[in-house]
Amino acid sequence: MERISVDDYFLKIAAVVAERSTCRRRKVGAVAVRDKRILATGYNGAPAKMKDCLELGCLRDENNIPSGKMHEICRAIHAEQNVIIQSSLHGVSLENSIVYCTHTPCILCAKMLVNAKIKSFISFNRYSEDSFVELFKSAGISFKVLEKPESKINFLE
Repeated sequence: MERISVDDYFLKIAAVVAERSTCRRRKVGAVAVRDKRILATGYNGAPAKMKDCLELGCLRDENNIPSGKMHEICRAIHAEQNVIIQSSLHGVSLENSIVYCTHTPCILCAKMLVNAKIKSFISFNRYSEDSFVELFKSAGISFKVLEKPESKINFLE
């Protein structure tokens, strides 16, 4: 059995984090890493202790709002926002970190990641719009969209 790459390892962890999502449209997970150590994780969902879309339904679906538009009409905080919030709550800087995420960021999250001073962003899915690309290039943030890692977890029996 071959050992998976570091990027696939953290992308698989981001995919598991996404399983906690309370979004009915798209489950997104993010993991911030520096020196191969997890700093924080985040997934998309309603603010803490608030009712979520699994319970109340999706406002965006009810109003026929397409992906990538009118972000303010949504109960959820994005996974990238939550990874920034979690690191902040625990006094951990994301400066020079790599954020692994199941999807590329929307422009709002990209702006926040620039200000968090991350150095790299790695994903395996593309969000519905790519406006983050020029912003990341201007800010010197590298990014890659890799092949989706295998879903299977390989255990030794």
